[in-house]
Amino acid sequence: MANEIPQTRVRRRRRRSRRIFRAFMVIGLLSFLILGGAAGYFAWKLSDVAADTNETLERGKKSDLRDEAVDPKQDNFSVLFMGLDDRDSTLEGRTDAMVLATFNKDNKSVKMVSIPRDTLVNIPGHGEDKITHSHAYGGTDLAVSTVEEMFDVPVDYYVKLNFNAFIEIINALDGIEVNVPFDFTEQDSTGKHDQIALKEGEQMLDGEEALAFVRMRKQDPRGDLGRGERQQEIIEALIRRSASISSIRNYDDVLQSIEKHMKMNFTFGNLISLHRYTGSIDNIDQMQLEGSDTYLGGVYYYQPAEQSRLNIAANLHEHLEMDEETADNSDDSANAEE
Repeated sequence: MANEIPQTRVRRRRRRSRRIFRAFMVIGLLSFLILGGAAGYFAWKLSDVAADTNETLERGKKSDLRDEAVDPKQDNFSVLFMGLDDRDSTLEGRTDAMVLATFNKDNKSVKMVSIPRDTLVNIPGHGEDKITHSHAYGGTDLAVSTVEEMFDVPVDYYVKLNFNAFIEIINALDGIEVNVPFDFTEQDSTGKHDQIALKEGEQMLDGEEALAFVRMRKQDPRGDLGRGERQQEIIEALIRRSASISSIRNYDDVLQSIEKHMKMNFTFGNLISLHRYTGSIDNIDQMQLEGSDTYLGGVYYYQPAEQSRLNIAANLHEHLEMDEETADNSDDSANAEE
């Protein structure tokens, strides 16, 4: 049974940030989107930042679901992006967004699935609970192992960051251009209601406005579908804006924000090798984990549909070519016996 969390804390947390399932997918992607023109002083600075933000998992470099560690330079791989509602540099507590992405080396494609923060899962050592609590209970390692168990897919790499990174990076880019579908108001990053007012039409958004753009849901007549399209637009806008180093006039600020508000197990070499995926804007497949609302012991959960979970797991497995890897290993074993 799920662990009980004081209801006042749950309600307060839910009011502030429950509806941002994919907002931080954007910032996770920035780790490779800004590499298009990496050279000279920028490359040196990025190398320094990569070293400062690198944090190896307790399990080591290899997932237990892998026969050997993978290398983004030559292998298919997966990344778990985690967004935390944490304003300082500790990067602790619950995750407000979790996105599992797989990358295929041959067709340079990316597949992503967003995991709602209230999704009911088995957290190793803690039983059934909301997936958002996995990071609070055991940090990055437990969050990674929870996702691996949920989809039976290895998590090779991770990137975790907070609201500050999202806002500061977009501000360092001097904003991003999007098409606001209609007038609406939304809370700001501190939880104050109706602080951000956006008008319909093409416009440049700063960091706070961009966060409101991807978070808003209740005022959208299309609900999650409309929000998903807005998040996709943010991703595309970031790619266009940050594809070249020449477009980042304040890249020192970008790197400083990443250094303060992000942790990952990518090395500098790993990041550079991800440059080949910067042209994948038209080859990103976003999958949705279907499910239903449920209450256990008076606590709200998102109950994933089993068939949807299995379909997504199979899709990610195929994208990583795990079946081919297993077959190759089996052939090698058979040949060795002969």
